[in-house]
Amino acid sequence: MSDPLPEEIDDALWKEARRRADAIRKVVKGGGEPTSAAEIADLSKELGLSRASVFRLIRLFRESGTVMSLVDRKPGRRTGHRGLDAERERIIITAIKTYYLKPTRPSVAQLVRDIETDCRVAGLKPPHRRTVEARLKDVDLRKRAKRRGELKVEKAATAVPGALTASRPLEIVQIDHTKADIFVVDEETRKTIGRPCLTLAMDVFTRMVTGFYLSMDPPSRLSTSLCLLHSVYDKTAWLKEREIEEPWPVAGLPERIHVDNGADFRSRAFKRGCENAGISIDWRPPSTPRFGGHIERLIGTQMGRLHLLPGTTFSNEQDRGEYDPQRHAALSLRELERYIALDIVGTYHQSIHSSLSRPPLAVWQEHEGDIPLRLPEDRLQFWVNFLPDQERTLRPTGIHLFDLRYWSAALSADVGRTNRRLLVKYDPRDMSRVFVRRPSGNFVEARYADLTLAPISLHEALTARRTLKEQGRREINSRAIVRTALEQRKLIADAVAKTNAARRGKKAARPATDDRELGTLRGIDSSKPVPFVEEE
Repeated sequence: MSDPLPEEIDDALWKEARRRADAIRKVVKGGGEPTSAAEIADLSKELGLSRASVFRLIRLFRESGTVMSLVDRKPGRRTGHRGLDAERERIIITAIKTYYLKPTRPSVAQLVRDIETDCRVAGLKPPHRRTVEARLKDVDLRKRAKRRGELKVEKAATAVPGALTASRPLEIVQIDHTKADIFVVDEETRKTIGRPCLTLAMDVFTRMVTGFYLSMDPPSRLSTSLCLLHSVYDKTAWLKEREIEEPWPVAGLPERIHVDNGADFRSRAFKRGCENAGISIDWRPPSTPRFGGHIERLIGTQMGRLHLLPGTTFSNEQDRGEYDPQRHAALSLRELERYIALDIVGTYHQSIHSSLSRPPLAVWQEHEGDIPLRLPEDRLQFWVNFLPDQERTLRPTGIHLFDLRYWSAALSADVGRTNRRLLVKYDPRDMSRVFVRRPSGNFVEARYADLTLAPISLHEALTARRTLKEQGRREINSRAIVRTALEQRKLIADAVAKTNAARRGKKAARPATDDRELGTLRGIDSSKPVPFVEEE
C-alpha cells in the first residue's frame, strides 16, 4: 500500500507530529550543522523520547523537512518490506513470468502450486498464498493484462491523454474493416456462402458515414480503394439503383485519411493513388487503438444492428447459444448491402450522436457550405487509379475478361496492330464496363459486347461460372470416359504389338545369299574398301 496523505492522518497523531516538528526546528540549524549534546538532551526531555529516538526523528526531518516524516507509524512491517529470502523471491518472480503471464490465463491457484513445486525442488519452504498474491499486485496491471490477453482490463488500465479531433468536414476520414457478424446466401441458389467483410469510412468532424464497401473477399487494397471511391463521389445514382429515398449528401476528396497499419493500407498502388489526388495518409500509431475509436465505435454500432437479422453470429458463442446462423441465413450480399445503406442514411445519420448531441446529418448540413467541395480534376483518372486490373490481349472480337466480352469502337484502330497485352481496369461491383488502356496510353471505356446483358458484380459472375462448371461435371458420363480411355489404351498396345511382330517376321524371312549375289571376287578381302578407278 502507498503512504497515507496528510488529510488521512488521525488528528491526535498529526497534532503530536506537529509538536515534534516545532521542537526540532528550534535545534536543527541550517547548512546541516551538528546538534550539540545539550540540545539533544533538552529535546529528549521535551518530547519524552529516548536519545536514540530523538536522533532518528532529527535524521528524518533533515531528509524531508515535513511534518509527515514525524508521524508515528503503525506497528508492523513497513510498506514494501519483503520478509522472504532472495532465493524464494527469485523463484516467485520467475514463476510469475514463466507460468502466470501467459495468454492461456492460468489461475492464481495454479501459480501457487507451480511455486510450491519449484521451492520443494530447491529444498526451500514454499511461501504462503498471500505472499504470492502480494507479488502479483506488484506487477504492472496493464503489462499483466496485455501478457495474459485480458483486453478489457488492458483497455481500462490504458491512459488516453490524446484523442483524434477535426475542425471541419472531410479534414479527417477514418477507414477500417471488419468481418460482418452474419452469414449470407447465394443470390440464385439461396445456399449459405459465408460471412462478408465490411469496409467503412467516417468523417471525424461530423461523424457522417462517407462510404462503405461490402464483399465476400477478405480486406485488401481493393476493398479499401472501392470504399474510398464510394466516399468521394455523389451517391444519388447509387441510392436510386437501390431504391433508397433518404439523402446521403457526403461527397468530395478528404484532406487526410486515418487508417491502421494493415498491409492493405500500405500498398504502393493505394499510396500513389492518394498522393496523386492530394490525399494525405495518417497511419495509426502502433498499440494506440484509442486513435481509431471513432470508426471502431461505428463498426460496433453497425454490427449491433446485424444481430437482429436472420443468420447473425452475434458477438460471441455465449450470446449465440444453440442458434445456428448458417441454417437461418436468409439475406443475399446485395440485400445485406441495401439493409446496411438503409440503416446508415435512415437511422444512424438521423439519430442524435452521443459525442455531438446532434444528428450527424444536421452537423454536416450546417457546415457543408463552409468549405468548397473538392472533387478530382480528372474523374476518370482518379477512378482507374484505385480499380483493380488485369492484362488482356486485344482480339478481333474484343477484350475477354472473366468469361465476359467487352468492346468499344475506339479499340477498332488497335486490332491487329499491337502484340502488347493491354491493361484492363474493372469495378467488381459493376462488371458491365471496363476501362482499357490503349497503346497510346489513354484509357477508353468498353461495355458489354452483348448490350442485352444486365449489369452484374464480379462475385455474381464468378459464382455463375462455378455453377456452370459444376453442372457440366454432373453431366459427365464417367463410365463412358473410363471405357474410352481403356479402349484407347488397348488400341495402342495392339498397334505396337502388330508393328513389332511385322518387323520381326520380315527379318526372319530374308533368304540366304551366295558370293555371286554379293558380287565379291575370290581372293579379295571384301572387308576392305575397293579403290575407285575412273574409266577412260
